[in-house]
Amino acid sequence: MFQGASSLSLDAKGRLSVPTRYRDALQTHAAGQLTITRHPHGCLMLFPRPAWERFRDQIAALPMSAQWWKRIFLGNAMDVELDGTGRVLVSPELRSAAGIVRDTMLLGMGNHLELWDRSAYEAGEAQALQGEPPEAFKDFAF
Repeated sequence: MFQGASSLSLDAKGRLSVPTRYRDALQTHAAGQLTITRHPHGCLMLFPRPAWERFRDQIAALPMSAQWWKRIFLGNAMDVELDGTGRVLVSPELRSAAGIVRDTMLLGMGNHLELWDRSAYEAGEAQALQGEPPEAFKDFAF
C-alpha cells in the first residue's frame, strides 16, 4: 500500500527520484519495474508492474464504447525500471501530457502512485477543500 505525499523535483533529464519509503516495496514486489501512464485528471499514474498488469487487463476488457479511454491508459503506458540510485525516467511525452516541468507532488494512492505538477495539484486540492465533500462521505465519520 502506497500512502503519503512527497514534494519532489525532476532532474534536468526528466528523472524522478523515488522516495526511499517506496523503493523497498517496489524492489520486493515488482523487481523495480514500473509502468507510467496518463490519468484523466491530468496527472500520471505509476504502477508497480504486477498492479499495472491487473489494471491493464481490466482496461483491455472494456467494451468498444470505451476505446478512447483504452487509448488514454494503454496507448500512453511506458514501462520503466528503477535505476541504481532509485530514479525512474519520465518520458517527455508523459511529462508534457501532465504539464510537468520540474516541481512535482508524488502521492501514494494505495496500489499505485500519482505524479502531479505541483502547482496543478495545489490548485486542485484548494478547489476540492472549498467545495462540499462528495456524497460518498455522507455517512463517513472523521
